[in-house]
This record gives sequence, C-alpha cells and structure tokens, in this order.
Amino acid sequence: MKNYSLKIAPEALADIQDITDWYNQQKVGFGTKFQKTAISHIGKLGKNPHGYAIRYQKIRCVLVRKFPYLIHFYIDEATKIVEVLAVISTDRNPKVWEKKTNR
Repeated sequence: MKNYSLKIAPEALADIQDITDWYNQQKVGFGTKFQKTAISHIGKLGKNPHGYAIRYQKIRCVLVRKFPYLIHFYIDEATKIVEVLAVISTDRNPKVWEKKTNR
C-alpha cells in the first residue's frame, strides 16, 4: 500500500503552537512534550489514515495520546494526501473545526 503525503493547514500549525505555548506556561517543558506527541501522531497518518473513524462528514480524528486534543484530518483519495485541518480540545464543540477551516 502506498503511503499518503501529509499536508498541515496553517490553522492546524497555529493550533499546535498555541497549545504548546499554553502548556509551557503551565509547566516548563510540558508544551514541548505535547508538540512532540502531536507531531508523532501526524507523521503516522501517512501510513494508515483509514485506521481512524469518520467523526462527521469526511473528517476523521485521532486523539493525541495523554492530552485532551483531537487532530482533525481529511483524506483526499484522488491526490493521496492526508490534510490535517485543526487540533481542537475535546472539551470544545467538535463543530469548531468547520469555522476554523471553512469546510
């Protein structure tokens, strides 16, 4: 099976940075731990993006291990690209991604 290419939307990168900054303010180094974990999960999406259930419409989510955040992504089968759209707290309304990504 061919791997998928990864694309991270600028909004998702901003989400990761904002969350990292917030965690680092709470405890030094904790934000870096979040960031490494999130990036690791994103990196694995190219190998098996179908391993995650569709949550709504065509958007799939993966939970960031040990952190209450979901990585929202879309699989473009035509181009074989996995696009990460947003990283959102599990405490927030899951429809927030629509506003963030205009999808």
